[in-house]
Amino acid sequence: MFKKSTLVLCVAVALPLLSEDKFTARLNESTAVLNTIVSKQSIPKSTLDKAKCILVYPSVKKVGLGLGVTYGRGVLSCREGAAMDGKWSPPAMYTLDVGSLGAQLGSTSTDYVLLVMTQRGGEKVLSGKLKLGADASAVAGGAGAKATGANDPNIDILTYSQAKGLFAGASLGSASLATDDDANKALYGRSIVATQIVDGTVSTPPAGKAFVAELNKVSPKHM
Repeated sequence: MFKKSTLVLCVAVALPLLSEDKFTARLNESTAVLNTIVSKQSIPKSTLDKAKCILVYPSVKKVGLGLGVTYGRGVLSCREGAAMDGKWSPPAMYTLDVGSLGAQLGSTSTDYVLLVMTQRGGEKVLSGKLKLGADASAVAGGAGAKATGANDPNIDILTYSQAKGLFAGASLGSASLATDDDANKALYGRSIVATQIVDGTVSTPPAGKAFVAELNKVSPKHM
C-alpha cells in the first residue's frame, strides 16, 4: 500500500500535468479553428492582415438548461510593437461571457473568432476586462468578399462564429471578455498580465507554439 505521503506527492505531480493538458487542448483547438477558417477563406485575408489582435474561442457551449449563460474559454494574440504592427505575440488565455443567447446556439457547440481592428480596441482588450458595445464597438464581420467594418475606424472589433461547419458574422451583443488569470499563471509558471505577454519580452510556451505559428503562416505581416 502507498503511504499517505507518497499519495500526496503523486497527486501534487499529477495536478499540474492535468492543467497543462487542459490548456494545451484549448490552444490546439484554437489552432484548428484558425486553420479551418483560413482554408475555407471564411474571413478575407485582407481583413486578417489589418487586425491588431485576434481572439479564438473554440467549442463554446451553453451552461445550464433552457436560456442558460453561454460561457467560453479561448486564446488571444496581438501583434507586437507600440503600434501593434509587428509579429504575433505569445498566446494569452481569455474568457468569454455572452450571457443568454436563447435559441441562437441551442445545444450546438460554437466557435467564435474576434478580430480587433483598432489599436484603441486592442488596448481595451488588454486592459483585462471589457464589455462589447460599452467599452469597445463591435459588429458582425463579413465573410468571403464582404469585409463589413474592416475599413471603418469607428469599429473596434469584428465578430464571427462557426457552427455545424458554417462560418459567418455573429452579433455578440454586450458580451464580456476578460483575462483568464489562473490559466495564464499555469501556462507561464507565474502570475502575469496580458500586456506582459504581448509586449515581446515573454517567450512562447511549447503548448502555444503551434497557435502562433499558424497566425504567422496565415497573416505574416500587418497591412
